[in-house]
Amino acid sequence: MGASAAAGLQAVVARPYIISPTRMFTSTTTISGFNLKVAKQGLTNSSVIFSRQSLCERYLSASSKNCRVVTRAMSGETEKGTAYGLPIDLRGKRAFIAGVADDNGYGWAIAKALAAAGAEIIVGTWVPALNIFETSLRRGKFDESRRLPNGSLMEISKIYPLDAIYDTPEDVPEDVKTNKRYAGCSNWTVKEVAESVKNDFGSIDILVHSLANGPEVTKSLLETSRRGYLAAISASSYSFVSLLQHFLPIMNSGGASISLTYIASERTIPGYGGGMSSAKAALESDTRVLAFEAGRKGQIRVNTISAGPLGSRAAKAIGFIEKMIDYSYSNAPLQKELLADEVGNTAAFLVSPLASAVTGSVVYVDNGLNTMGFAIDSSTLAT
Repeated sequence: MGASAAAGLQAVVARPYIISPTRMFTSTTTISGFNLKVAKQGLTNSSVIFSRQSLCERYLSASSKNCRVVTRAMSGETEKGTAYGLPIDLRGKRAFIAGVADDNGYGWAIAKALAAAGAEIIVGTWVPALNIFETSLRRGKFDESRRLPNGSLMEISKIYPLDAIYDTPEDVPEDVKTNKRYAGCSNWTVKEVAESVKNDFGSIDILVHSLANGPEVTKSLLETSRRGYLAAISASSYSFVSLLQHFLPIMNSGGASISLTYIASERTIPGYGGGMSSAKAALESDTRVLAFEAGRKGQIRVNTISAGPLGSRAAKAIGFIEKMIDYSYSNAPLQKELLADEVGNTAAFLVSPLASAVTGSVVYVDNGLNTMGFAIDSSTLAT
């Protein structure tokens, strides 16, 4: 599916008029420049609809103002071989995404963005969630959200059971081995999954860490137990170290790895407890160290995305995610909803050749909320 996936964007004026698909990345794709071309036949890979009025007024005669302007996914070249735009082309690349278990989180959005750019997708899913995830995929429950800009459905080459808090089989306690939620699954520790991917595919180019868990996240730090604190660090931070440690030997030179962090790593977010703020701070520090070590050892780039709040199923465990979303909307410089696709698009850029000199960075995708020093919707400001 990689060869047919979209890798760039070119604006095209289509005649006869084309009705484009209804589900597209309209709110998340930005194009700084484009070339207009009259198409001789209908387009099949439409992805972004521009303002009909503004484009037609600027580029077309008044007689054609009823046209529809669409964009077509391109690999960066036209039929005549002339390059247009600045494409994100991941064709021929293979991505392993750890932490995809449904269709509404950042991991899923990243998978879609990489697939749209042409990458082959394989995922690691938490063992207890594996059955329902595979069943939902098989029954078509995710078909609408699998749809890519060119109209095709994202394909997942293989789904591996994964529990990233265990590095090797020897680390797994007996009560987990015998737990019915793990029954029927094998080879799901980090080391085993890396070995399975090597046996099945040989190598990967992209590693994505979309994992986090804090069993005591609703507790304040003062109320957090040692066990809860260390569990948060293990699942949310060290799991990234372990994944890169075991996957690095099968990553192709020039590859890239990314993780997801949160502003609580550097700002106090009351209620985001259980050691999770510490885990995110550790993740960001590890990103810088791993960028050096993986860069020197395998020419692998390592970055992390500090994403704003999203009302995913996993985030609802925090207990007040909707209030966090409302706060962000009210106080961020860009007063709009943050979409998972926007994080996915940023991830696609970071793992692409366009970001070949970017490593060890924390990239904020939060509508600018990280820049704010106080809440502009505070009642104190109104007095």
